[in-house]
Amino acid sequence: MPHAIPILPDDQLAPMFARYDSAVRARRRHTLIMAAVVGVCIVLSCWMGEVRPLVFLAHADRLPNYFWSILPTLHWNTFFADLSEWYWNLDHWLKLLVDTIFIAYLGTLLGGVGAFFLCFLACANLVANPFIRVTARRFLEFCRTVPELVFALLFVVAFGLGPLPGVLALAIHTLGSLGKLFAEVVENIDMKPVEGATASGASWAQSVRFAVVPQVASNFASYGLLRFEINVREASIMGFVGAGGIGQDLIEAIRKFYYSDVSAILLLIIATVMVIDLLTEQVRHRLIGMEDRR
Repeated sequence: MPHAIPILPDDQLAPMFARYDSAVRARRRHTLIMAAVVGVCIVLSCWMGEVRPLVFLAHADRLPNYFWSILPTLHWNTFFADLSEWYWNLDHWLKLLVDTIFIAYLGTLLGGVGAFFLCFLACANLVANPFIRVTARRFLEFCRTVPELVFALLFVVAFGLGPLPGVLALAIHTLGSLGKLFAEVVENIDMKPVEGATASGASWAQSVRFAVVPQVASNFASYGLLRFEINVREASIMGFVGAGGIGQDLIEAIRKFYYSDVSAILLLIIATVMVIDLLTEQVRHRLIGMEDRR
């Protein structure tokens, strides 16, 4: 037989419905308040940023026109000749593109090594001393808060034009960014191996080496590859401030209105970044798969 559904008396249901209605009204009130705050922030941001929709609509055709103007003139009958004229400086651009990749690689390597050693000091589950932990975290925040171009400008003033300022700028920003990501990975590890190593008499460094690093190595490598992808794109614009790479020729072509050169360099950068992204994506997926199978 079907179970009978009990029906409470009205004097018991009324307080329950009242509480439910009160909770619904409170939720709606909070939602409206949050929507109002977001709306006010949008208005203030538009005001401070001098966002003018009418001006934007009036000049909206300039960007498409610019992209149209940088497109090369290619004819089917003279395709290879036009292509050769479009990439007239290909050897030099490829050299600068290789420089850009090496700048990103060296910056990622230096920053990743620094992040590897500092991230353990910023973890609450490994460092009990709050002074050491807070100092490490604030240092990592400083490194990733200042934009790479600002660091590059400072290093250009200090060391002159060339790839070195770009490498140092990317290394510092990578140190801060990867340090935060690495620390979050470490704070989510299984602490039982660490406790076992400590109980057996291992020092702090030995516990990190044998109980922590094996758990986080694949994630560290995955984040490092992801950061390398980002740094390749960042290194492409380091030349804007004289910090080496292909960005120097790109900004010169933009300033001097060498339209065909702009499109040629942009296409080289896009193709390079796409290839690197595809390759590192495959490696990262394999590393994540290895971690999931553990």
